Amino acid sequence: MDITKFVVSHRENALLYGDYATYRAQLSRKLLNSRKKLNIATKSRGKFHPKAQITAEQISDNHEYLHLALLTAERTWAHAMSMKALHAADTKGMTSKTRSHIVSRLEKGARTAEKLADVLSQDAVSGANPNDILEARAYAALLRGAATFEKQSWEDCIVSYAVARMIYSALSTSTKGDIYKDLLTDTIDPSIRYAAYQAKIPRTQPIPSIARKAFAKADDDLVNRLKAVNPSVLEQGDVAMTGVAGAEGAPTTITWRSREVKIEDASIAVAWASAQTAKAKLNERLSSSNSLAPKDKAAAYDDILAATQDAVDATKQAIDELRGEGVTQSDSRMQSLQITRTAVNFEMISWRIGRNRVLAGELDGARATFDDLSKRGKKSQEAEQASERPKEEAPGRQIAKLKEKVVLYDGTLQSLETITELPGVANDQELFTRLQATSQYFTALKSLAIARSHSLAHNDANALALIRHALIQTESALPILSSISSEESSPARNILVSAADVQTLHSLLNGELQRARALVEIGEHNKNKKPSAGSSSSSNGNPLIGQLANYPSNGQVNLENIVVYPPRLEAIPVKPIFLDVAWNYIDYPEKIAAGGDKKQQPQRTEEVQEEQTQEEEKPKKRGWFGFGR
Repeated sequence: MDITKFVVSHRENALLYGDYATYRAQLSRKLLNSRKKLNIATKSRGKFHPKAQITAEQISDNHEYLHLALLTAERTWAHAMSMKALHAADTKGMTSKTRSHIVSRLEKGARTAEKLADVLSQDAVSGANPNDILEARAYAALLRGAATFEKQSWEDCIVSYAVARMIYSALSTSTKGDIYKDLLTDTIDPSIRYAAYQAKIPRTQPIPSIARKAFAKADDDLVNRLKAVNPSVLEQGDVAMTGVAGAEGAPTTITWRSREVKIEDASIAVAWASAQTAKAKLNERLSSSNSLAPKDKAAAYDDILAATQDAVDATKQAIDELRGEGVTQSDSRMQSLQITRTAVNFEMISWRIGRNRVLAGELDGARATFDDLSKRGKKSQEAEQASERPKEEAPGRQIAKLKEKVVLYDGTLQSLETITELPGVANDQELFTRLQATSQYFTALKSLAIARSHSLAHNDANALALIRHALIQTESALPILSSISSEESSPARNILVSAADVQTLHSLLNGELQRARALVEIGEHNKNKKPSAGSSSSSNGNPLIGQLANYPSNGQVNLENIVVYPPRLEAIPVKPIFLDVAWNYIDYPEKIAAGGDKKQQPQRTEEVQEEQTQEEEKPKKRGWFGFGR
């Protein structure tokens, strides 16, 4: 029957181009069409008859009766929301008469939905499956919660929304799609949090725990139906808390730079616990498989990035709520939240930098490898390794891949700059110095990538200057990053740069600097060389290594053109010529069987020649009057 999908789709389609008043008008037209289909519409100027109650037999025969009840309940909800939105901009606030009118509309919709749920509960007659019954109960609880919310009956509001939350949490595991999750995050959770605040429930208590405690007041029939769908929801209160050791087991404190503060909001604690779980899963996945491609390794960071982003959003929301309540910055709760904000933002940016390091390649992209990150590129690379001569990529493609690395380094440098703007980071001299050294490390990698692109474009002088700049940056960062005590080795990369990485980059840049100097010297030497006029090798431009068999007539050799540099791919003879000539005089085993045919070939050729001579001797025919045709 798809009750939730029916309601949500109608709301989204109507509110996409209009408001609640437009939605109400659309529902009125659809209600009339539905009654006409069922042949129960009141005719023009006809006598009004009271509408009969919908029965289970009618729903079993025609699902249009189900849609009729849903449209009726939705129209009352849209009417209430349109009145609420109309008076939302009033500076004097909403009057008691308007509020009572809104409550009456929501009460009528809730009664209609509850009657529909009771009718569908007769599953033997109505033909509804367990999911349809649960969706009807959740929809009725959603409307009842909206009505109690407007009546400011906070205890009843929490109970109604808790029933809807538990049902939608259980259904989200058995079906695909984000309909239930959107309802939870956009409507139910904010309403429960506000009602809990009005009911003087501590903010440190998480929403799943509040919903589970309030759901204990529900009837036994609903509990049994939920156990049949997903019994873990009744224990955890939320499907997302299955691997986080329970909502009550979430961390209560957070440590930042040897300072431990209390987590002031339960949503932050739940998100932080999810981040720690995602971190353990990331380390386990990367340590179990060492042959993952860079893109596959980067995809493994998605869960922890999403979890840390949730923690950041929860912290920002908690700070905004305290500011809205008029709490000053000197308050202990605000101070704890500011430290928590710095800690969770640092953690999120750290894993974002680690993902960029994985995408850059081995040793943070310091080595000159141009591996393709896609699956097609990986297959072609394996084919080239299997062949004797690997195919070298064109310089244009190599420069394009170097540009991708530069983009990753720019993103890393921007993330490091964002960390320095967090509260309390600038005052921490040790952390600030360490961040500057890390920024110099990635600046050196960026300069090295740009230098390699200049080298591919034969701009050796620019490449030398960039490599020299990269070496200076590395020498500045080397003593700071090498003095940091090495923590436990983890397969997952983050913002921490080890001493081995800096030392490897330093030795690599020393070698690249010598190579760049040699290329510049060779280029300057080739520009200033003046070949002798009498040299035999300068006459035709061939290098001396290809003319070793020819003795110069004048005894002078041009030593400026010894070899071709840089070397290019040339063809060389690998087979003697006589093997190809001998092909016509060697009888191979497979041709012995056809020896008889070869003896008859001379006779056939003589016959063909005789036929050709006879055709030439025949007189040619002419046209009329002796002219040629």
